[in-house]
Amino acid sequence: MTTLLQVSDTHFGTERVPVVDALVRLSKALSPDVLVLSGDITQRARPAQFAAARAFVDRLRVPHKLVLPGNHDIPLFNLPARLFAPFANHCKVFGDNLEPTFETDDLLIITVNTTRRLRHENGAVSAAQIERVAKRLEHAGREQVRVVVTHQPVAVTKPEDRKNLLKGHRAAVLAWSEAGADLVLGGHIHLPFIVPLHRRYDGLPHTVWAVQAGTAVSARLRRGASNSVNVIRPAGLAHGRRTVTVERWDFDDKTLRFECVSTEDLNEFSTAPVPLQ
Repeated sequence: MTTLLQVSDTHFGTERVPVVDALVRLSKALSPDVLVLSGDITQRARPAQFAAARAFVDRLRVPHKLVLPGNHDIPLFNLPARLFAPFANHCKVFGDNLEPTFETDDLLIITVNTTRRLRHENGAVSAAQIERVAKRLEHAGREQVRVVVTHQPVAVTKPEDRKNLLKGHRAAVLAWSEAGADLVLGGHIHLPFIVPLHRRYDGLPHTVWAVQAGTAVSARLRRGASNSVNVIRPAGLAHGRRTVTVERWDFDDKTLRFECVSTEDLNEFSTAPVPLQ
């Protein structure tokens, strides 16, 4: 089975060195097949911060890497660069493909660049992006767990985070669910959680889970949340439905290690809605 390591909001320029080292050790121990960096790789999109991020990614030694920019990965104060070459520094280090994909026999990952140069923090997904992702999902293999990755979240759990919701998230979730998506991964708000989207939207035709990652190595922690990453493992078919296990690994300041603090088997099917946050 393929193992996916989701690392988000590293914010290089604010990284905690002991946490970086601990995550390198965790990656060595787990030997994931694919790494997803779900945005905000740097704090201010500066060349030195991207260089530090690239060195970190190389230390993880994961064979396949999908790197998605976040709103912190385009210049904030250099307005000409923000307007005319917002992703230049990102592309120099991680390549020109801002929406990479990856697939194996049991996993399909599709990333969506939701960062916009004219938006300060909020991201957006366009109709063209929604359609592109949906078409690719429709052609996925029956046993492939279908994962879509955005930077900004499609669901939140706290009222103060509603302003951070991805613009166009409702249309995206409806279309991607119909096309067969299983998970939508995100970051941005530095708060790890799992939300059953099929309980928040009335009549979703397919079970879909929002899986949020915390900040992996940055000192920019939310109150009550540690540095954390997600490990995602396809678990095969159960009663004709694809299943997946999501592990959350938190950094422990006492042991200086990442510890597995929760394991969720996402195989429940339910269309009962709950109020959208």
